Amino acid sequence: MNRDTVGKISSTLIQKEPETRDPIEIEHEIHKAYEEEILKCIDNNKRDIFGDFYVIVITKKEALMQNVLRHYYFARLTCPTPDYDQTVYKYHRISEKIEFLWVIPSKDTCELLRDNKLSVDMAEWGLLGFVLDFYNGTLMHKAKKFNGEQYNSILLDKEFKYANH
Repeated sequence: MNRDTVGKISSTLIQKEPETRDPIEIEHEIHKAYEEEILKCIDNNKRDIFGDFYVIVITKKEALMQNVLRHYYFARLTCPTPDYDQTVYKYHRISEKIEFLWVIPSKDTCELLRDNKLSVDMAEWGLLGFVLDFYNGTLMHKAKKFNGEQYNSILLDKEFKYANH
């Protein structure tokens, strides 16, 4: 079986004519695969983690292939410190519900949205809200609350200040 490398596929796609398929159809396919990976992460971790837990999706752009994004899915007991390129969900074991907590895009995207907040398209207001909550500390305080920490917990405040400077 002949399998091409991601680099070869990326290079071919850059040189290729733009996709002629319906962009909405492509988005549905991507979203379906994303959801399947989240469910897989939950199933893989339900055996080892008792009680509620968090599913974190980290999005990274390949350094040498700017048109390739990779999602890394993992679970943990505690709510993570909000950071760039991060999406966080909480899995509620008893109800078997998945709660979406936040999404923070790349640093460049965050800065663009923050700096142009008055002209952001209505379709992006939800994302803008997460970005503003990230910068003003609201998401950090939410993470502390989920972790049962005090509002003025020193350790996380230092992490937050370091991550945002």
